[in-house]
Amino acid sequence: MTMYSFQSQIGFPILSVMTFLPTLGAVAMLLLMRGRPRLYKFTALAATGATFILSLLMLAKFDQYTADFQFIEKVNWIHRLGASYHMGVDGISVLLILLTTLLSLIIIPASWNYIKDRELGFFASFLFLETGMLGTFCARDLLLFYVFWEIMLIPMYFIIGVWGGPRRIYAALKFFLFTMAGSVLMLVAIVGIAYLARPNQYAPPVFDLDQLQNAVFSFPVQMAAFLAFFIAFAIKVPMWPLHTWLPDAHVEAPTAGSVILAGVLLKMGGYGIIRFCIPLFPDAVAASIPYILILSIIAIIYGALVSLVQKDLKKLVAYSSVSHMGFVTGGIFAFSVIGLEGALLVMFSHGLLTGALFLMVGFMYERLHTREISAMGGLASPFPVMAAFLLFFTLGSLGLPGLSGFIGEFLSLLGLFTYNKAMAVVAAAGIILAAAYLLWMYLRVMFTETRDQKWFRLSDLSLREIASLAPLAGLAVWVGVYPNTFINIIHPSASHLIDHMSPYLAQHGDFLTRIFASLGGGR
Repeated sequence: MTMYSFQSQIGFPILSVMTFLPTLGAVAMLLLMRGRPRLYKFTALAATGATFILSLLMLAKFDQYTADFQFIEKVNWIHRLGASYHMGVDGISVLLILLTTLLSLIIIPASWNYIKDRELGFFASFLFLETGMLGTFCARDLLLFYVFWEIMLIPMYFIIGVWGGPRRIYAALKFFLFTMAGSVLMLVAIVGIAYLARPNQYAPPVFDLDQLQNAVFSFPVQMAAFLAFFIAFAIKVPMWPLHTWLPDAHVEAPTAGSVILAGVLLKMGGYGIIRFCIPLFPDAVAASIPYILILSIIAIIYGALVSLVQKDLKKLVAYSSVSHMGFVTGGIFAFSVIGLEGALLVMFSHGLLTGALFLMVGFMYERLHTREISAMGGLASPFPVMAAFLLFFTLGSLGLPGLSGFIGEFLSLLGLFTYNKAMAVVAAAGIILAAAYLLWMYLRVMFTETRDQKWFRLSDLSLREIASLAPLAGLAVWVGVYPNTFINIIHPSASHLIDHMSPYLAQHGDFLTRIFASLGGGR
């Protein structure tokens, strides 16, 4: 095997080291550290910490002025199948890798004292999960991508099913079956296009994305493959009406599982649409724009309305994710540079803010042993530090200017507005509804009459818990106050993708104009 490496920025295969370092930590823990909880916890912390440092090094050496893929690693893998170990990142994936490594580092100490049973398996599962997540964002070969995509499924299934709540088995099975159904459809499509892209019938299948993007597929083939890929990614987002697994998985998952599920795994749906659907099936994507935008608007409003009536604090945050992720798909399929940049910033910001909200729900549950909003009240008095952090992340999630939630949704709405004014107006109503359900939640939890005087004997957030929330708060301010730091990284890749789609949008323009004119205000 020969590695064709173009890593002038660093000089060693940083993507592979970063991807598999957590797995090495997990294997060392399982083989050498049984019965030594202090040692394997610090090993998990060291593995995730080193991975995060590598992601910062990668970001520091990343050339933000080009749309080309960087830190390329390519090795012949399964020659007869035409599969290669091909890794690389661009401005779209590099921020999501940073988010993944940050959240993975935070959840280890955040879970330090809250997992009481089978601790070794819990921390090892998270390290295996981190490898799957990072590999998914780095893979440039469809078969390799699918392997990493499936690797993620197994540890998350066990995290929910073993360390989750009372209905954990039901939630884990539902999560597994929904995700597997989409994965099987995607696998069929991967195999189909890999064989159709062959230069001749004797050549091996083509899984490499660089080659597949140069292949020409007929419109029926594009549409069939696009639908298979899109359903798999829409389940992950999750888009309405394929979202029904999400509330159960979030409610039953342990706190760390909910943080990773909302902070990273949901982003893989949006990432997959951007990375695979748009470059490989541009005609099918262009023809599907109005329908997907309609589903996005429904998701924004539906998720917000359902959040308004939730009695369980964790379920409220879970349904809010359906609404927020509607801005992601809406920004993507508005097909403007500003809309796509907004969608990517929403993905990054949602990981910070919603991940923090799930952490806070977990911290509250460990003290109160309830998530029922009606059972809470007056928590600001015994927990002033917790009340301050919850207010900060609540305001960020509802889109307060100056915090990360605002800039992403604002840019996404701008992109949608340039495409269709009526849809942008309806989507903007989701921000108003978000303010309603989040502020009402905060009022009931923190400032209504105190339900139980024994809560005054409980401790506020510990230094360890504050340390897990502080980086998320700091990044939320950074993105909100100076978003150019992150937009400059995204912009070349976003512009390149929109330029790639422009001829196909023009080709389908007459059809789209008729559709949008019937919806009120075309392009």
